[in-house]
Amino acid sequence: MKITTYIAYALTIIGALVWLIVGLFAFNPVGWLFGEMAVIPRIIYSLVGISGLWLIFYFVFLKPAGSVR
Repeated sequence: MKITTYIAYALTIIGALVWLIVGLFAFNPVGWLFGEMAVIPRIIYSLVGISGLWLIFYFVFLKPAGSVR
């Protein structure tokens, strides 16, 4: 598996955990760490979103369901 896909997996899992914390506790750890109106959280959220799009593309076009590797 390409390094891009590994990075996308890691970012997507981290993003999912952040949303879990936001949903359960109404606490935004990214905003808390970097400030609510800073540029860094927007970059982090953008990278997580791009990672999700990459994984969708990967599973739909590059790794068809049912293939064994």
